[in-house]
Amino acid sequence: PVLLIRVNKLYRHNMTPLELQEATRGIWRVGPRRTGAEYALATFEGVVREVYEIQEWHPARTLPYSTRDLSQRDTTSRWEFDGRVAADDVRGKYRGRSVQQYLKRGNQSPTIYVNC
Repeated sequence: PVLLIRVNKLYRHNMTPLELQEATRGIWRVGPRRTGAEYALATFEGVVREVYEIQEWHPARTLPYSTRDLSQRDTTSRWEFDGRVAADDVRGKYRGRSVQQYLKRGNQSPTIYVNC
């Protein structure tokens, strides 16, 4: 069970690992199904860029950010996860792979549940 997170608006090819993690972990409008996801896959242009193991969900702006300023963002009903880069065997299955089949035409949501 994974949560695909499209970071298209924040992604840059020269992002640091911390910048990508902070762009991926928050802040999202997700429902209770979020708790069924074991991994969050950061995607850009339909390709998985990184895989994070989700440890816990928190209301948005609970956790500190060092590369993003969220002070002006409306965080009502939004969530962020605490996690870490997934183990190499899990990353090897997903990084660099296409998830285009899950990105339905016209769906503008940045988050997509898969097997949750």
